[in-house]
Amino acid sequence: MEPLPVTFYARDTVEVARDLIGKKLVRREGKNRISGVIIETEAYRGEEDLACHCRAGRTPRTEIMYGPAGKAYVYLIYGMYWMLNIVTEGDGNPGAVLIRAIEPLEGLEIIAERRTGQIRKTWTDGPGKLCRALNIKGDLNGSNICSAAGPLYITQGKVISPETIQAGPRVGLESVPEPWQSKAWRFMVNHQHLRGV
Repeated sequence: MEPLPVTFYARDTVEVARDLIGKKLVRREGKNRISGVIIETEAYRGEEDLACHCRAGRTPRTEIMYGPAGKAYVYLIYGMYWMLNIVTEGDGNPGAVLIRAIEPLEGLEIIAERRTGQIRKTWTDGPGKLCRALNIKGDLNGSNICSAAGPLYITQGKVISPETIQAGPRVGLESVPEPWQSKAWRFMVNHQHLRGV
């Protein structure tokens, strides 16, 4: 399948976060291909969003979030966990969607080796876990997500019925003031709705 076009990402960040549920994340490493269905996302939108990295405006780190859309924003937290985000909106309107979890589809042997000692359902059920399983690190920051020739892209996956998608507050924002702490900008789907992908 062809990667999703730039126009898919050059929209409201919250809409993109919801619409990414059910899409397929693909990681290419040489001859190997690893993929999984996106089952959890979070939206971070604008300088006014006090949970967003852009709350302090443009910096060398956040410049990528100001566009163009369809680029990978990969950063390290706690000095050990890589996080994969997809830049949205663009044209000076900063935004990105954090990919929080996937349901593995391809490259299961590779994932199992990288997640030794973990049961399958916990291989990629967190943003740091999925980056470890797919070997996503800082060298992929700025990658073009809209090119099948690149190391990372997203395609159509499974059509997810809207009523099976749950929305709730984003994770780990205890120190962020309201209303941003309670914004229902986290989207997820139950595993049973992914059969037949």
